[in-house]
Amino acid sequence: MHLFTSSINRSKHKPSSDSEQLCRCCFDPSHLCQCPVCVGVRSVSVLLSGSGLSSHSVAVGSVSRMDTEYEHRLFRQINIQNDNLSPVKSTRSLHSRTPTGSPLSSPSKLGDRFIPTRAGANWNINFHRINENEKSPVQSRKSKDATTDNVKADGLAYSALLKNELLGAGIEKIQDPQTEDRRLQPSTPEKRSLFTYSLNTKRMSPENDNGTNISPYSLSPVSNKSQKLLRSPRKPTRKISKIPFKVLDAPELQDDFYLNLVDWSSLNVLSVGLGTCVYLWSACTSQVTRLCDLSVEGDSVTSVGWSERGNLVAVGTHKGYVQIWDAGAGKKLFALEGHTARVGALAWNADQLSSGSRDRMILQRDIRTPPLQSERRLQGHRQEVCGLKWSTDHQLLASGGNDNKLLVWNHSSLSPVQTYMDHLAAVKAIAWSPHQHGLLASGGGTADRCIRFWNTLTSQPLQCMDTGSQVCNLAWSKHANELVSTHGYSQNQILVWKYPALTQVAKLTGHSYRVLYLAMSPDGEAIVTGAGDETLRFWNVFSKTRSTKESVSVLNLFTRIR
Repeated sequence: MHLFTSSINRSKHKPSSDSEQLCRCCFDPSHLCQCPVCVGVRSVSVLLSGSGLSSHSVAVGSVSRMDTEYEHRLFRQINIQNDNLSPVKSTRSLHSRTPTGSPLSSPSKLGDRFIPTRAGANWNINFHRINENEKSPVQSRKSKDATTDNVKADGLAYSALLKNELLGAGIEKIQDPQTEDRRLQPSTPEKRSLFTYSLNTKRMSPENDNGTNISPYSLSPVSNKSQKLLRSPRKPTRKISKIPFKVLDAPELQDDFYLNLVDWSSLNVLSVGLGTCVYLWSACTSQVTRLCDLSVEGDSVTSVGWSERGNLVAVGTHKGYVQIWDAGAGKKLFALEGHTARVGALAWNADQLSSGSRDRMILQRDIRTPPLQSERRLQGHRQEVCGLKWSTDHQLLASGGNDNKLLVWNHSSLSPVQTYMDHLAAVKAIAWSPHQHGLLASGGGTADRCIRFWNTLTSQPLQCMDTGSQVCNLAWSKHANELVSTHGYSQNQILVWKYPALTQVAKLTGHSYRVLYLAMSPDGEAIVTGAGDETLRFWNVFSKTRSTKESVSVLNLFTRIR
């Protein structure tokens, strides 16, 4: 109050010390200063001139009636402005007038409101992470993949909903979150305005209603097809681990495209040909036993194959012999002759054994009878036979050779009943579909790189897909309409495909050499792959749930009792 009165009567009072912090212009009446004190003095003088009262009495009276908080607030503003203007600041007076840590001790440039910045925020992800901080780190890691899949599925549904409402796409259901983003393309859009601001209340007949119109009695703001899209059930996304659950060392596993050295029996025993020996690994007990050693005979293993019952294993040798071994007893039953070169492919059909050799011959023999009595010699390839597979109904035999040919044989003829010559490289990868009768898949080598599908009932090609690398093996899933392929030059990868869309479901990497060997577990869930890097890797690829889409055609004679 002393400062305020002295500023009014500036001609009668001068500051006794620098602690009062009054500006010099207050002692010069001819100068119009813009500081809060001088502005306040001039405003009071204007009021006094209009009222006719003395300046001293009104000033003292007004100060006595002034709000105390406003007086303190005015003094603090004066001190702050004087500190900024004067070159030498009085630290003692500042601390004595203003408490330490007060927001008024330094000029604040921010307002009293907090406005969050929402630019660049991804609300689709943030909405699902509301309760994520409440989880433990272990639970957060487990739910990370599931959250990503849910966000992707929600994003696809939201994108389809926008296309329905804005573009008239007419999407009613999202088939598969893993592959739908590639196929989620709108159909030909209708000629309609992009934004509709009025409700079309014109009555539509049921036959003319295409699902894009909104009924005036509907409680939903979206069209009928969008309502079906929102009500459609969400299919859970199947996760395929990209890391093998087991890795075994396989020393001396040969890096040869034309050999077949790995097979998995129906009794859950894996047979592997390593150099001159054949080893058996039990998936139940993880026990390893050596079945045979051909080094005594000066021979080496070129192919192995289990019988359907899982008690016998056939071993093809480099000298052209086919040995039959009893796996349970560890005893060789007999050896079959007939080939003049290495035997690289074996295929069982009940008690019949087919063998393909480098001598371009395919021999079929019944192990229950003497070899020469039941032997059938099939001649059709001009180079080495490197692939053999019997169909699931045991009626047809498919063979692939280094002459780029794919041949199909039956029981009654010594000549191939079908010949396919579309591949541009050796055909080793052959697989019959267990879901569709007569469907055959084959893969070509480095110069071809394609997987082709054939209808052996009509002898017509179906589809072709370029994989970009050498196709070494093919295998169909036992439960779903999917197949797995292993590749060599130059990507050395394992791919899982969905048929007939031929969309890639998973890509597995880990081998540093060509993935030349492939076998499937008896339950159809896991696969094992082998490569020239001398490792065997086990992968969980297929699910155990059986496909709900079964063949109901009356022409399929192999799915019902006759």
